[in-house]
Amino acid sequence: MRSTNLSTILRGLHRHGPLSRSDLGVLTGLTRSSIGALVNELVRLDLAVDQGTIAGGGRGRPSAVAAVAAGRNVVLAVQVAVDSLAVASVGLGGELRMVVRRDRTRDRVDLQVTIDDVVEMCNDVRSALPPDCRVHGIGVGVVGLVRRADNSIAVAPNLGWHEVPFGALLSEALGNHLAVQVANDADVSALAELHRGVAMGVAEVLSVWGEVGVGGGIVSRGELITGDAGFAGEVGHMPVNPSGRPCGCGSIGCWETEVGEAALLRRAGLHVDGGPTAIETLLHRAAAGDAVTLAALHEHARWLAIGLAGLINVLNPGMVVLGGLFGRIHAYTADTVRTELERRVLSSARADLRVVPSLLGADAPLLGAAELAFEHLLANPQSVSLQGG
Repeated sequence: MRSTNLSTILRGLHRHGPLSRSDLGVLTGLTRSSIGALVNELVRLDLAVDQGTIAGGGRGRPSAVAAVAAGRNVVLAVQVAVDSLAVASVGLGGELRMVVRRDRTRDRVDLQVTIDDVVEMCNDVRSALPPDCRVHGIGVGVVGLVRRADNSIAVAPNLGWHEVPFGALLSEALGNHLAVQVANDADVSALAELHRGVAMGVAEVLSVWGEVGVGGGIVSRGELITGDAGFAGEVGHMPVNPSGRPCGCGSIGCWETEVGEAALLRRAGLHVDGGPTAIETLLHRAAAGDAVTLAALHEHARWLAIGLAGLINVLNPGMVVLGGLFGRIHAYTADTVRTELERRVLSSARADLRVVPSLLGADAPLLGAAELAFEHLLANPQSVSLQGG
């Protein structure tokens, strides 16, 4: 019971920030004396700190405020995308402390090259940490179908990977000192928006993340839905166009072929493998009012809405969060998406629906990956004592 209550208090501080004993009582239902003892235990474990007292602890009594010891406890968060890699140190409480990003060309998506690059970036981030900082694990968000049971990638079509034990390979390359948790990048982005972004407090959420490929994260009753093997949310491979283009997954006319990065660049007359540079060119032209670019974005928005309409009618979310490229182009696509959804979505399903861009932007996959890595600590705070932390 004590271990469970410690977890409840630490998770509350991690999710909500500094809280008074009174606030913790409201949040957890525990008594003031129990909370005091539990916070003292977390302080002893160097997982929390006291921040003094504030007025309002009941009948005029001051109430002590506790916060996580963010600078002492971090995880490493990794994002593996097609055109880029990112590694960050994230403090307990979800604070991004250092982020290293690296664009890469398509000839660097080879598995071993990716592992080598991620290890180098992780070492750079770790070397910048204070000497007394504890690293509790590594979370990875990757573009592909991730088998959560063994942290392996069943298939990542846009990387050309099949049945890759990515978690084990990365852990070994880093010396097997830290646990590695791997998940789909859209799933971890949804997790980040749910806990720290625009979807906080929303119980039913569909998060759609678009870059080279397209993925989705589904939240129901405040919990991420992962499916039997962890593959839920592969919305990019919904068939939407029977006469469409071949997809990297082997099928034809997947949603990804109509709303992925290559489709937008093709419509705008830009090189489909142009990567981040081509996307920046497109955004610059859109901002300048270029007619061809705006027409391409309008058509892109139509196909985006076609896929969203089907998902909304099936899932009935209260909020749709558009991340990655979809978030970046939202200012140019919002009106078309809204019009098309009004035509295609059941009126009862869109009555209270909000379609919004990501609040966290490019940081969403990293913040979500950090949540994966922190989960063991949050579930069992006393593990730091067992590890001699």
